[in-house]
Amino acid sequence: MLTAIIDYESGNLHSAHKAFERMAMETGGGDIVVTGDAEVVANADRIVLPGDGAFPACMAALKGHSGLYAAMTEAIEEKGRPFMGICVGMQLMATWGREYQDTRGLDWVAGEVVKIEPRDPTLKVPHMGWNDLILDDDHPVFAGIKTGDHAYFVHSYHMAVSDAAQRLAHVDYGGEVTAVVGTGTMIGLQFHPEKSQSAGLRMIANFLSWRP
Repeated sequence: MLTAIIDYESGNLHSAHKAFERMAMETGGGDIVVTGDAEVVANADRIVLPGDGAFPACMAALKGHSGLYAAMTEAIEEKGRPFMGICVGMQLMATWGREYQDTRGLDWVAGEVVKIEPRDPTLKVPHMGWNDLILDDDHPVFAGIKTGDHAYFVHSYHMAVSDAAQRLAHVDYGGEVTAVVGTGTMIGLQFHPEKSQSAGLRMIANFLSWRP
């Protein structure tokens, strides 16, 4: 069992790699590799797409690595490999990103990525720090997770979903801010599970044992 964390030069992958390795060792979740090699991604059993920065830059970087975009989309769309998007990697799952310029996303989750606009003017953007998850639906990756568990966020944009059934969790930050989306074999986390202590590590472990 091989989990590929995609390296497309859009984020520091060290902490994510270590967290996934730790949980794989604890749960028998197989091997974890950080890679920008399209062939490795194409043959991986699970795929993780992290991302830091702006939506347009991350999408351009992903498409700019030879064969990587095609290998990832074929593995997920045609072969049904379990997928986890993290932070901007989750946002890229949307139909559109509205950050700086309109940019087409992967269109795996219908919706658009828009700026957070808290009703409370004292709340700063970016939304940075710990917040309590509010679970909207059940999912195997939520095993052992409950409403009120903490997750660590750093973002200025979030996904406004078109289909409420695809929003699995949110947080309150002067209004509802999407925290987790999912459909089929795909799940996306707006927060950083590798920085979210016990709740985040539990979700990583659950993902590594998920059999959609």
